[in-house]
Amino acid sequence: MIEDVPRRVAEQVRAGFGLSISAMEMVTHGADQHARLWLARTLDGGRYAVKLSGGGTVAGLVVTAYLADQGVPGIAAPLRTRDGGLAVDHDGCRLSVVPWVSDQRALDGPMTDAHWRAYGEVLAAVHAVPVTEELRRLLPAGGAAYPSIVASTRAVAERLRDPDDPAGPLAGELAREWSAVADRVDALIRDVERLAVDRRAGLGPDVVCHGDPHLGNLLLGADGQVWLIDWDDAVLAPPECDLMFVVGGVLAFAPVSASQQAATLDGYGPVDIDRARLAWFLAVRALDDLSDWTRQALDPDAEATDRDRAARIVRGLVSEVGLVTLADVALRDLDRRS
Repeated sequence: MIEDVPRRVAEQVRAGFGLSISAMEMVTHGADQHARLWLARTLDGGRYAVKLSGGGTVAGLVVTAYLADQGVPGIAAPLRTRDGGLAVDHDGCRLSVVPWVSDQRALDGPMTDAHWRAYGEVLAAVHAVPVTEELRRLLPAGGAAYPSIVASTRAVAERLRDPDDPAGPLAGELAREWSAVADRVDALIRDVERLAVDRRAGLGPDVVCHGDPHLGNLLLGADGQVWLIDWDDAVLAPPECDLMFVVGGVLAFAPVSASQQAATLDGYGPVDIDRARLAWFLAVRALDDLSDWTRQALDPDAEATDRDRAARIVRGLVSEVGLVTLADVALRDLDRRS
């Protein structure tokens, strides 16, 4: 019996996709503030991910449908609606349905060598698909939002200088965290803008990229099988946009070891990673995560648990193994090689 979710969602799934849902369970992990996700069970025993998206575009669904049609492994193709679409409207939001392929997130482990190789194989297969005119029209360029990310970072830094911020003591704590890495953040901003202007980061082939293929978006199956999910951030970009998640990792609490990196690149196949592009994408991501999670931690209207979680992520980002440090090291190494 469906009790904790508006019955209208289940009814819309039945009307739009022809699925009769018997139960829905809210899925709470994930960082998308504009989406709600449920594990839905149907009368015939099937399991599906039912997602209600209030932001973004339909591009992620178009990409996964295309990748599945191209035979790319590790892709859970979205279900088609009765009229052949990929989603239905529900109170101004997109309602989509995808088969529930696994309960096991890679973040929760354990990932075997076979899983790491399969991870590389999936990324390589994604990067190898032809880019259609529809995808060129729908997908943004990876990193194209860097000017707004830089502006947001500067705005958050300025806000943290206000001793009377309504966020209270947490604002002071985060201000101290930022102060400890202020030189690094300033350097990231300068190098992101410099590399973008002289195009050292922008040269290279544009391929379909997931845009956010960290282990939280990877599901594990038996015999080394993996699925790459949550394509809302798909972009057209050089492969380094995705490969930065492999070369050292992006999550401070889940670094990729040398052996894990080797297994993934073995699955990916021969690749000549451009260090300038890699460093640039790392730096853009570092600034984006730092400003966004700090903003969430400072939101006085958010739940205390959500603010505390955001603050923990900020601490991880500025730690010695965090993304701000990784990006800074990559850029310094790039300068030494120049």
